[in-house]
Amino acid sequence: MAYEWNAEEYCETSGQQKAWGRELLGKLHLKGDERVLDIGCGDGTLTSETAALVPDGFVVGIDSSSEMIRLARESYPPGEGQNVSWEVKDAGALDYEEEFDVVFSNAVFHWVKEHQPVLDGIALALKPGGRALLQMGGKGNAAGVSDSLLAVLTDPDWSKFYGDFSFPYRFHGPDEYRIMIERAGLMCRRAELIRKDMVQEGREGFAAWIRTTWQPFTERIPEELRERFIFEITDRYIDGHPADPRGRVHAEMVRLEVEAGKMTGPPKPLNR
Repeated sequence: MAYEWNAEEYCETSGQQKAWGRELLGKLHLKGDERVLDIGCGDGTLTSETAALVPDGFVVGIDSSSEMIRLARESYPPGEGQNVSWEVKDAGALDYEEEFDVVFSNAVFHWVKEHQPVLDGIALALKPGGRALLQMGGKGNAAGVSDSLLAVLTDPDWSKFYGDFSFPYRFHGPDEYRIMIERAGLMCRRAELIRKDMVQEGREGFAAWIRTTWQPFTERIPEELRERFIFEITDRYIDGHPADPRGRVHAEMVRLEVEAGKMTGPPKPLNR
C-alpha cells in the first residue's frame, strides 16, 4: 500500500466511496459506548462521523498513508473532550490486543496483497464478543475499467513501463474469504457480493477518479506523460460505456461485504 496519495484531491473525488461507507456505517447499529478501530481511515471523514455516533466511546483511525493521516489530523484535530485519534499504521501489521469492540473498514482491503495477516490482526485487536464489518472491492469489481486500462497497456508507448508488472488489487469472493475469516479464529456471519454503480461527473470527473485511485498503474508513467495516459484510459472507457443523458459516466463495481465476530471462548479447529 506504499503509493503516493494526493490527500486533498482524493478528498474531492471520493464522494461515492464515502456514501457507500455511510451505508455500511449504518449497519453497525452502534450503542454509543464502543471502542472502534477504523482501518484505512483516509482523510478521516467517516472516522469523525463514527466518533459522533459513540459519544461515550472512542475511535482510532489508521492509514498507511502519512499524507492521509496529516489531512485527517488537520481536519479533525484531537483535543480535549474529543474521542478520536489518528495513527500511521499498516493494516497488515496491527499490534492491538483486545482493545476494540468494533473493527470497521470501507474500500480499503482490495489494496492489500495478503489478507490473512490483516484478519489475524483484527482477531487479536477485538475484545471477546467483538465484531468486524468490512467492505472492499470483490470478485469482478471494476471489470470494465480494468479491461480499458489493460487495453491501453498494449500500446508500445505504455507497455514499456510495465515489463515486471502484475495486477495489484485483490478482489476476493465470499467462499474464499469465509475460509480466511475462520482461519483467523473469527466467526463469519455474512460474506456477500454487492453490486454498486460508481458515478463520475463526465470525462474530467472520471479522469480525476483514475488519477486518485489507480496509482499502481499511473505511478509507473513518467510525470510529464501521466495526464495523457490517464485520458487515454478515460476516453477508451467512455467509448465503450457512453455517458448518460446528464453527462455522467458510470462504472459497475462489485463490493465484498463481510461481517464477522470474535468468539468468547477458544476457537474451534477448522475442519479443512
